[in-house]
Amino acid sequence: MATATQSQPSETRGNLDPAFFSVTELARRWRCSRASFYNHELSVRKRKGLAVYQLEGRFRGDRIRVSLGTKNHATASEWARNVNFAIERGPDSAFWLELGRVLPSSTFEILARLVGFKQRPDPISPPKPTWLDLKNSFTAEMERRIAIGKIRNSTWERYQQTLNGFDAFLATQNVTELDGVTKTLVENFKVWRITEIRKRKFSRGGAGLVLDAAILHRVFRHAVNCELLKTNPVRMEGRPGDQPESGAQPFTADQLSKLRGAAGPDLLAFLLLRWTGLRGSDAVGLHWGEIDWSSKEINRLTQKRRKRVILPIHPELQFVLETEHGHRNPHVEERVLLNPNTGKPYTRPRLYERMLALGRRAGVLDAHPHRYRDTFAVDMLARGASPYDVAKLLGDTIETVEKHYTPFVRELRERVRRLMENGEGLESWAQFGHSDSQKAPVKSTTN
Repeated sequence: MATATQSQPSETRGNLDPAFFSVTELARRWRCSRASFYNHELSVRKRKGLAVYQLEGRFRGDRIRVSLGTKNHATASEWARNVNFAIERGPDSAFWLELGRVLPSSTFEILARLVGFKQRPDPISPPKPTWLDLKNSFTAEMERRIAIGKIRNSTWERYQQTLNGFDAFLATQNVTELDGVTKTLVENFKVWRITEIRKRKFSRGGAGLVLDAAILHRVFRHAVNCELLKTNPVRMEGRPGDQPESGAQPFTADQLSKLRGAAGPDLLAFLLLRWTGLRGSDAVGLHWGEIDWSSKEINRLTQKRRKRVILPIHPELQFVLETEHGHRNPHVEERVLLNPNTGKPYTRPRLYERMLALGRRAGVLDAHPHRYRDTFAVDMLARGASPYDVAKLLGDTIETVEKHYTPFVRELRERVRRLMENGEGLESWAQFGHSDSQKAPVKSTTN
């Protein structure tokens, strides 16, 4: 009786004064009180006659026995542990979403109802990105690059031709979403595109397909950078303008003579292309203010590569320019080349057509403006200019000059032949005592 009497105050004191217990005991009682709030103790069991494991225990005083739907003990233990965690954290626990995917539906519904979990409606998934979304995004990027001077408006205009062509093709395929743009679809576009190009009057055999592929590759690279796509579906068809197998196509001396004789009202355009090697876009964009009459030079920032070229003016071109300037008395901002038929500045396509027409009058096939650039480059190389000199005059790279002009020009090979057959060289020099051979020095010894 005494023992019971002595233990009574101790128990009463402990219930009334938490400070009486150690820190460890207080932590244990706190865990027990928290668990008692939910009053759950669910564990894994496998009863005889059942193939799958059960989740059993008490939840808020009620006996629970539900199927876990798995025969694997490790999996059942993991799910039971996640259930206990979810119950302890309440109906807002993220575990319930995962449990809803793995537990049997009947088991999950019982547990969710007991704990008060309510399945939230699935959020509205964002719409899939479309080709129009990419096109608008890329257009904004190009406008930004134009504003900061990274690309020219003419470059963007060429990009738009490809984009519009791809628009038309997608319409024929009834494709609007980007995930429908596959590698196979893009390859089919290339076939469709080259067919459309060859229908045009000045198609040049569909050579523009290489540039179309490069532009599309650039567009879809933007899509990957913006995370609209994971991979780029466009395969390049080579570097635009990089066709070393065709090489340069300069005019012969006889062809130049015929073109000069048939030039007539196109003489200024003929001579400007012949003696400057300017691209068609630079020729039609040349202003009178870019001609330095005192130094007899043309000073222009090229449109394609944004490189400054300073071109000495050949006397034949100088005479015609002075005559034209005196006749028109133009402002410095006026264009040099005017269409003889309309009196308006040339456009690049119109200059292309005029040069082809000049070639037909002269009996020279395919006399497009770029052949004049080839002729200028080859002429300068044949006269002894280095690839570096020619690259500076053209506003191009030395690599391009060596690749497109040097290996394919007969005049250069003939020049090398003349150097080989002129009788000079190491052996001829040796006959006159100019050998560069040196005797090895004899090492002296001393006794």
